[in-house]
Amino acid sequence: MTVLDVFALFVLLVLIVSALGMWVFLGMLPGRIARRRNHPQAQAISVCGWWGMITMGLLMPLAFIWAYTNPPRHASSQERAPGSTQPENTDEAAS
Repeated sequence: MTVLDVFALFVLLVLIVSALGMWVFLGMLPGRIARRRNHPQAQAISVCGWWGMITMGLLMPLAFIWAYTNPPRHASSQERAPGSTQPENTDEAAS
């Protein structure tokens, strides 16, 4: 083996390791974004991101959009319709 053959193998190894590192980074990114934004469905977004990488990017746009969307907020006890079956918020009464 000549020096050029060893250098070519080294370059090939670096490219393979870099591609694997980018694959892992992109798979983790939607979940990290969701956790940083305190998304209530962060674990599901993380799973969607990994499935997106397994399916070669088919679910990745969905994972990124889902990570950046804000879920709808539930109505507070004053805004709730009369006759609602949801329990009242008792956190304020405890303090």
